[in-house]
Amino acid sequence: MWITLSEKLEKVKAQIQRLNDLGEQMRDAPDGQISLTDPDARSMATSGRGTGMVGYNVQIAVDAKHHLIVTDEVTNVGHDRNQLFCMATQTRDALGAKDVTVVADRGYFKGEELVGCERSGITALVPKPQTSGNKAQGLFDKKDFRYIAQDDEYQCPAGERAIKRHTRMENGQILTRYWSSACPRCPLKGRCTTGDYRRISRWEHEAILETMQDRLDRTPNAMRLRRQTVEHVFGTLKAWMGATHFLMKTLPKVKTEMSLHVLAYNLKRMLRIFGAKPLMTAMTG
Repeated sequence: MWITLSEKLEKVKAQIQRLNDLGEQMRDAPDGQISLTDPDARSMATSGRGTGMVGYNVQIAVDAKHHLIVTDEVTNVGHDRNQLFCMATQTRDALGAKDVTVVADRGYFKGEELVGCERSGITALVPKPQTSGNKAQGLFDKKDFRYIAQDDEYQCPAGERAIKRHTRMENGQILTRYWSSACPRCPLKGRCTTGDYRRISRWEHEAILETMQDRLDRTPNAMRLRRQTVEHVFGTLKAWMGATHFLMKTLPKVKTEMSLHVLAYNLKRMLRIFGAKPLMTAMTG
């Protein structure tokens, strides 16, 4: 079968028009994404390669004693930064507990989420991401500056005081800036900053983050406990359901599919813990 040059050109033009239409749809989408296979699926960031996999973000909370799934959630947001407070409150409500301690990895670190937990009486343990540009350059990190609460000042590694200069709103956060007048003459300046002064920023809720960091420092095994608790459950679920995809499409159906997997996991886990007869007695009694 022969295809004329004009027919080839028409196919190319049609393909270009299709791509242009898709580009307009992406520009109109709130998050700049569209999925032709599943309208609710979105790109999920994958660590280490700078790439993404189109799918869903599954959240679970697992109790550290019995490894039962306390609550689960499925979202189509490609990161975990806004999930801590929601999952923590759902966990507390599911347990009917007044006080709970939640341990999460650094992907959940967000100041506003941690403040929400603190104000709700939820004890959170979340390590801060290591994103300091100064530390990467071999300069003093912010943690090398000690905050003196009674004076509202920072003491720098050289023993000088960085005093409060001004407070303003930046990116929706109220930040206060501190620096010392001794910076230009400091013998450690080369190890501290490439500018004229080393400026320190402090968020209005910084004390909550410092309190949490102190809890982490006093609980060195917290991250190991998190890994051996929740990652074991994720590994089991992936082995059962297939590690690469859900069977259903659209967010409501995927949530239902995940809930069924969670129900099956918890039933098998309780069978292992209690045995069949005691579990049946407890469920029917």
